Amino acid sequence: MPRLETVGEWQRDEWVDLMLDDLETWAVVGLSGDPGRTAYSIADLLQRRGKRIVPIHPRFADDAGEVLGRQGFATLADVPFPIDVVDVFRRSEAAGEFADQAVAVGARAVWLQLGVIDVEAFRRTTEAGVPMVMDTCPSIEWRRRDDPRSA
Repeated sequence: MPRLETVGEWQRDEWVDLMLDDLETWAVVGLSGDPGRTAYSIADLLQRRGKRIVPIHPRFADDAGEVLGRQGFATLADVPFPIDVVDVFRRSEAAGEFADQAVAVGARAVWLQLGVIDVEAFRRTTEAGVPMVMDTCPSIEWRRRDDPRSA
């Protein structure tokens, strides 16, 4: 089912499909391990949908802890294996930095969560050849696919 044109360039079906269907390793920026935070519930959903999650949070600079059974890292640059998607749970004004870091580490895509929009970061990221989605959530997109009437 085609998307409404008003959702903007940053919610292209082909990019959403690429990330949800084909890309497996998701670095979740802002995943601290607090079950009350949205980043935690979405990381849990990603795992249940077969994705490998990688917690990214500054707290892991001093603590080699885990979240949802996966080792955490302080920065994207600390991750010793390829990252497919960088999923950003940060305010809009802080998100662009992580989009730039995603490009720098060779991530294949960037996802800014619901309510997170940085048009300049979108421009920089896509001009670097990296697909980027903003202002939506994997949960919303999977629900839309599972029930096309909700689109």
